[in-house]
Amino acid sequence: MQRLCTLLFLGSLLIGCKKQSTVWETRWNAPVINDTLSLVNWENDSTILETVSGFYELDLKRTLFEFDVSDVVSIPDTIILETFDNGPFFDNIPIAPGSSILQGVQTDEHEMMLEDLQLKRIILDRGIIDLEIENPLGTKAFFDLELPGFSRDGAPLNVVYEIPAGSVAQPGVLLTVIDLSGYAVDLTGLSGSENNKFISKIDVQADPNGPTVDFGNEHIITVSAGFKNINVSYARGFFGSRSISDSTSIDLSELNVYQSGLIDLPALSLAFEIENGIKVGAQGMLNSVINTNALGSSVALTGGAMGNSFNVDPAMGSWNTLTPSFNELEFTSLNSSIESYFENLGSRHTVNYNLNLNPWGNTSGSWDEIFPNSRLKVKLHANMPLAIGLDNLTLRDTFDVNLNQDANKSKIISGSLILNTDNAFPFSADVTLVLLDENNIPIHTVNGTDRIEASQNGSFNNQHNCNIASSLVEFVLTDEIVAEIEKVEKIVVHATFNSENPSSGLNEQMLIPADAFLSIKLKTQFKAENRF
Repeated sequence: MQRLCTLLFLGSLLIGCKKQSTVWETRWNAPVINDTLSLVNWENDSTILETVSGFYELDLKRTLFEFDVSDVVSIPDTIILETFDNGPFFDNIPIAPGSSILQGVQTDEHEMMLEDLQLKRIILDRGIIDLEIENPLGTKAFFDLELPGFSRDGAPLNVVYEIPAGSVAQPGVLLTVIDLSGYAVDLTGLSGSENNKFISKIDVQADPNGPTVDFGNEHIITVSAGFKNINVSYARGFFGSRSISDSTSIDLSELNVYQSGLIDLPALSLAFEIENGIKVGAQGMLNSVINTNALGSSVALTGGAMGNSFNVDPAMGSWNTLTPSFNELEFTSLNSSIESYFENLGSRHTVNYNLNLNPWGNTSGSWDEIFPNSRLKVKLHANMPLAIGLDNLTLRDTFDVNLNQDANKSKIISGSLILNTDNAFPFSADVTLVLLDENNIPIHTVNGTDRIEASQNGSFNNQHNCNIASSLVEFVLTDEIVAEIEKVEKIVVHATFNSENPSSGLNEQMLIPADAFLSIKLKTQFKAENRF
């Protein structure tokens, strides 16, 4: 509401009339804003709920951080280089057309460098092999590559490529890319019990329609296989004992308008829910939760589980039966400083945590598992009735303006903004405008002639089934203010809220009824000098 009033005030001051040859005065009385503010847009979006008793309650749910398979299992780009020759004891071996240049299939075992990961099996969401093969022989060659541990739809990866003829000085080169998307990979090696190892089988045959060529000691067939952009959707093995430490921030920029005063909140609860959809145990700690308000004042959440380690059980089940484990860290007014934490009206909340995967070592026998839908999440859930007490809670906002006028055409010489409200919220508000010059020095202060009355000072309305208070507030622009209006570069809006009990005269916690609203009708009432 304060922002709308200010924008209207600025826009109205810029109203002018057409050029005239004589000077005369006009009075302007025009409606500008007809709007209604409510909490209805916050309902059912994990923020505001309506209770059975007809009042609102806060039910805030947010995901603070989330890990998936890419955060737990990461495979770096790897280049595997292989060379093949005819050995030190043979030279100029004749290679007949169609015969095997390598004298049979060459089987090798390759290891992926995965730090502390010990993987037995993975399924690839995406990834490629950049393959480069150099042929120094004077005949075309057919390169047969099989990766028996790589399978998709039950079939192993097996490709055959034709490599052009070349020479020692200028080998024939093949460049190609193998798409690994959707492949399952066995990483148990030749023995079937290893980790991070896969098998390759390579055979190279001479062109059956080509000439017989000599395979000398200087002829070296080179194969470079670059595994790149590997993204894993499933993994099994031992995921290592690793520590994840981080801070995450929640910004509530709307609260940057806080200036002074107090807010009194009812008993509330704040819970951090840890959901583990990965089949690996973990231990964590919530190190700190701190909020800082618009004035730079910070409050740390204390008590409860803060600073104490907690365990996270592995998920249970498998592909179609995966069941996450849950752990909850709850902070209430009985075990923590949660009320004073929220009453600081922090616009920035910072959560610092650490999480240790497999802190007890390989207790699963290399049966840690992570699935495509596996997630390790930490969620925030805050709940409280919307019974809020406000004691001179002042919100402030600042707007840049340009109020230059042309005295040779038209200008405003006096006037007012007239604000009519129907308020169903149990809070009153006093609104003040402060006009600043280019150096941010206050020039004038414009007080409202009255306050916006709280609903408890009004009367019951059968149509809306709640109390509604009607108010009229005027902001008078005196001749003195109008005379210096061109000096104004910024306008600061101060709105001071209270939750006064009409019976006691004290500010108390007030429940907000469902469908509460604030109806705003704003109009101008100006006197302008016009020249034609």
